[in-house]
Amino acid sequence: MTILSRTEFDRSVQANPAGRFKPLYLLLGTETFLRDNAAHDLTEAALGGTLLREFNEASFSLLNDSARAAISAAEQLPLMAGQRVVKLRDFARLREADEEIIIRYLDRPVDSTVMIFVADDLDKRKKLTKALLGCCAVVEFKTVNDGEAKAWARTRLRELKTTADDRVLTEIVRLVGTDLRTLSSEVDKLTAAALGTRQITMELVAELIGHSRDLSNFELGDFLLAGDRKRALETLHRLLDAQAAPVMLVGLIASNYHRLAIAKELDKRGARDEVKRMAYGSYEKREAFSRTVQRTHDTKIARCIQLIAAADLALKTSLGGTGLKGARLQLEVLVCELAS
Repeated sequence: MTILSRTEFDRSVQANPAGRFKPLYLLLGTETFLRDNAAHDLTEAALGGTLLREFNEASFSLLNDSARAAISAAEQLPLMAGQRVVKLRDFARLREADEEIIIRYLDRPVDSTVMIFVADDLDKRKKLTKALLGCCAVVEFKTVNDGEAKAWARTRLRELKTTADDRVLTEIVRLVGTDLRTLSSEVDKLTAAALGTRQITMELVAELIGHSRDLSNFELGDFLLAGDRKRALETLHRLLDAQAAPVMLVGLIASNYHRLAIAKELDKRGARDEVKRMAYGSYEKREAFSRTVQRTHDTKIARCIQLIAAADLALKTSLGGTGLKGARLQLEVLVCELAS
């Protein structure tokens, strides 16, 4: 087993543009922003200069696709390129037959394919987990702490040629939390608002983040998971009226369903206490979350995640309409579908 730190992984990718990479990578952990960026950077480096990229890149999810389809893609030779990239994710729905197919490939991977396995967590009791850990270059992406989130935000602001003092960064992380996907959206929003001065102040943070966060970080997600469409829409409207960024709200919704998916898997394993610890707030809220996990079927969670992904894409590519009005409508439709 080859374990790479995030720094070692970044250096190996940056030092090897359009070069040869290991045939097997496992990107593991719940910090999905860093993890997905790592998968993207590895793909870009491996396919750098490839003319027929669409024929040399494939992505599969075990929520919808079979392992056989993914492995079949991995066994194909690259077309007019030195190598191809295949990504496989969502192992929570892994079937026994799929497990054996993947293990056989791990024993004899194709040298011209960079196979990237992406997972939040893996069941250590399964044979496949042992095989992946034994054969892949493993990079772990654990949830970051407050200090790491501040350091990340400081670096991101430097890239955006914007400044914020330590007190301001502390307040941003306090309000937003340490989920880097959400933090990225908020930092970008603050940077756009500070375009004239290139400096983010405490007053700007209070104006753009503080009020919407005071409405509750988790209220919208709580109502959605409870299936309370009316109150979810009311909360959504308050957040939008408080100038919360639509992309940030999609990230907030996604984080709740990501938490639900992990909790569902823990519940299947009988880890009820761990499920309750994943809930926020009072004892009553923890109990309510546990009941939601137990009554929500896997297929509904998968469908909700697909709806969120589609809404995120629509917002980012203007498929949901133009301007704030179109974004608002897209979010309203999403909330109605999720709370149905």
